[in-house]
Amino acid sequence: MAKAFASQGDLAEKTISFTEVGRGLWAFTAEGDPNSGVIIGDDSVMIVEAQATPRLARKVIEKVREVTDKPITHLALTHYHAVRVLGASAYGAGQIIMSEKARSMVVERGQEDWDSEFARFPRLFQGHEEIPGLTWPTTTFNSRMSVYLGQRRVDLMFLGRAHTAGDIVIYVPDENVMFTGDIVEYHSACYCGDGHFHDWPGTLENIRGWNPDAIAPGRGAALVGREMVNEALDKTADFVISTYAPVARVAMRGGSLKEAWEACRAVCDPKFSDYAIYEHCLPFNVARAYDEARDIDTPRIWTAERDREMWEALQG
Repeated sequence: MAKAFASQGDLAEKTISFTEVGRGLWAFTAEGDPNSGVIIGDDSVMIVEAQATPRLARKVIEKVREVTDKPITHLALTHYHAVRVLGASAYGAGQIIMSEKARSMVVERGQEDWDSEFARFPRLFQGHEEIPGLTWPTTTFNSRMSVYLGQRRVDLMFLGRAHTAGDIVIYVPDENVMFTGDIVEYHSACYCGDGHFHDWPGTLENIRGWNPDAIAPGRGAALVGREMVNEALDKTADFVISTYAPVARVAMRGGSLKEAWEACRAVCDPKFSDYAIYEHCLPFNVARAYDEARDIDTPRIWTAERDREMWEALQG
């Protein structure tokens, strides 16, 4: 490759924040790295998103133990990506929950995704030797299910395709707080390489329809208060639409991927170049938008080899 992916050079440790977003609800964030969530019930704890490795998961557990000694019994995973799920073993949770679609994507592309992300994110995969293998759910559902942590009800819902085909949100009705995974980001680029551009804005509106008082997004700071929630929903939608539209115009006139990349940069660089992981996400976002504009509904599987081929095409 002419040069490395931006993420391969991102080796600086990030500052962790642990923000209470509701009574017994916490957002673990780290300057644009993948977030996790914590839901403390009457007698047990649910974690949302496992992190990439057991080493990183233990950083979440350290924060949990600052606020509760209740056992971690449930782990909810919003989708299948390696940086979200491969730290699962550290929690010792008896129940690991995904959507049925997300589980099918582990079957279809889980190992390829692990190999691809491992090559792209060396810092996040420090300590990868501890990962016992792919993370498999113990429980799946299609549209909605509820988990009771004592009297506290937690609703897990599929509200539409977005970041992947199997994204779910986790909603805690007694505090009107939602954990959205990578459907919503805040001052961080959306990774759209496995996304569904046409569906994503509608899924964001479905989230808005719940009028949450706070959101723990997939990346970026916790969103506390409806003004901040709505700002993040608006900016996420703007990012998705601004990425897709110029790429689609090039693709539908028969232009090249390189031309689509340049058209996307012309629109998005002035608006989003200061967002976390922007440079890393951009080539994958352009490649997926180019495919979707040509009616490829199911995102093609990313492999380490395909990553390199795509990057070389854009550098040529």
